[in-house]
Amino acid sequence: MIFKIAFRNVFRNARRSTATILTIAVGTAATLIFLAYTLYNVLGLQTSTVDRGGHLTIFRNGFYDFGAGNPAVWGIDDYQTVLKLVRTDPVLAPMIAVVTPVQQVGGIASNADSDVSKTFFGQGFIPSERDAMKRWNEYGTGGVSVGDTGLKDDDPSQGVIGSGLALILGLCKPLHFDYCPKLPKGAPKELDQSPSAANLPSQDFSALSGRDVAAPQSATGLPSLDILAATAGGAPNVVRLKILRVEYQGVKALDDSYIGMHLALAQQLVYGRGEHKVTGIVVQLHRTEDWQFAKQRMLELFAKNNLNLEIKNYAELNPFYVQALQFLYSIFLFIAVIFGVVVLFTVSNAMSMSVVERTDEIGTLRALGLRRAKIRRQFITEGFLLGVIGTTLGVIAALAIAALINRSGLTWTPPGQTYSVPLKLYLFGATQSIVVIWIILVVVSTLASLLPANRAAKMQIVDALRHV
Repeated sequence: MIFKIAFRNVFRNARRSTATILTIAVGTAATLIFLAYTLYNVLGLQTSTVDRGGHLTIFRNGFYDFGAGNPAVWGIDDYQTVLKLVRTDPVLAPMIAVVTPVQQVGGIASNADSDVSKTFFGQGFIPSERDAMKRWNEYGTGGVSVGDTGLKDDDPSQGVIGSGLALILGLCKPLHFDYCPKLPKGAPKELDQSPSAANLPSQDFSALSGRDVAAPQSATGLPSLDILAATAGGAPNVVRLKILRVEYQGVKALDDSYIGMHLALAQQLVYGRGEHKVTGIVVQLHRTEDWQFAKQRMLELFAKNNLNLEIKNYAELNPFYVQALQFLYSIFLFIAVIFGVVVLFTVSNAMSMSVVERTDEIGTLRALGLRRAKIRRQFITEGFLLGVIGTTLGVIAALAIAALINRSGLTWTPPGQTYSVPLKLYLFGATQSIVVIWIILVVVSTLASLLPANRAAKMQIVDALRHV
C-alpha cells in the first residue's frame, strides 16, 4: 500500500516529477556511457599491450633490475629446455596461445650508401610467432588494419625498421617510402653531402600512423644496413640486415631507433660463435584472467627443475599501462561524482517542494494519528521510486545508445598506436558495473529525500493545519 500511495504522490505534480526523472535518467545514461567508453579504452589498452609483449615474460633471475645495461650477459641459458617445459606442461598447454623467445639488441646501424650511422635499439623474434601474437583479440578491440611483419621464419637476413630511423639513415627512396618529410629551406648545407644524425632537424611522424609500406623487390635487391654491436664477451660484431619494410612505432623516440629482426640474426650479432641465449621468453595466454594461475604454475615448474628464472607480467613491464589505467579510472570517478551530486540535489529539491505543497495534508494525517515514522517513510519511499524509475530509464537509454554506436562502424586511432581500432562502448558485457551504478544512484536518490522527509515528520500539527 505504501508503494501504491507513493507512486500516486510522485505523479501528483507530473511536470516536476517528469523533469526530476529525466534528470536522473540523463545522469544515469551519461555515467554508464562514459563508463562503457572507459572500459573499452582499458580493454583496448590491454589488448595493444598484450599483442606486443604477451601476458608474462620469463627472464633470468635479476634481469628486470640489473639486466638493462647488458642484456646479453643476462641471457637465459638452454632456453629451448624452458620452452619445451612450458609448452608441454599439461596444465599450461590449454591456457597458452603463444610461447616465443625474444632477444634484445642495441648498437649502431650504418647505411654505407648514404654514409650515415645512428644508434638503434632492436629486438630479435621469430616472425610467425610474433605475427600470431599480434592477432590476439580477446575483447574484440583489436585493430582493423593490423598486418603481419612480412618476415619469414626461413630467411633470417631480413628485418623491419622504424620510419624515423629510415628517414635518418636515408632509406626513404630505396624503400619507396613516400611519407618521409623533405628537408626544409635553410637547412645546413652539410646535410646535402653527408647527413649527420645529430644535425638532422626534428620531425613530426604522427601523420605516418597506419602507413606502413613494404619495399618491393628490385633488380639490386632490398636496401641493407650494417649492424654493429658488442657481443656478450665484449668483442665487436657486425652483421648485414636487409630492410624489408618500414613500420611506424607510434612513439617518436622508439620510431627513431627501432629495428626488428629475426631471432637467429639477433643471436648471431649478440653471441657470435658462442652459446646462443635469449633475453626473455614471452608467454601469451588465451584469457587474461589466467595470468596469475599460469605464473604460479610456471614458478612451480622452474623451482622443481632448479631453473633460476623470474616472471614479470605485462603491467610490471609497462608502467605507462598502469598510469593510463589510473588516469582513466580517476576521470570516470570524477565524472560519476559530478552526476551523483546533480541527482542528489535534483531529488532533494523536488522532494522539498513536495513537502511544502503538502504541508496541510501532513497536518491532517498527523491529526488523524499517523506517526512521524510513517510520514518519514512515505517521503523516503517517494524518493526511492523517483530513483528507480529514473535510473531504469537511464540504463535503457544507455544500452540503446551503446548499441547504436557499436553498429555504426566508426573507428579511431588511440594515442600511442599505429593502426585504427573500432570505436565501441563496452556496456553489454559490463552487467555487474551497470547493476552497481544503478544501485548507487537509487541509494543517492533515496538519501536525497531523507532531509525533506525528516522535515515533514517533525512538523507540528497545529502549524501544519494552519499553513496556507
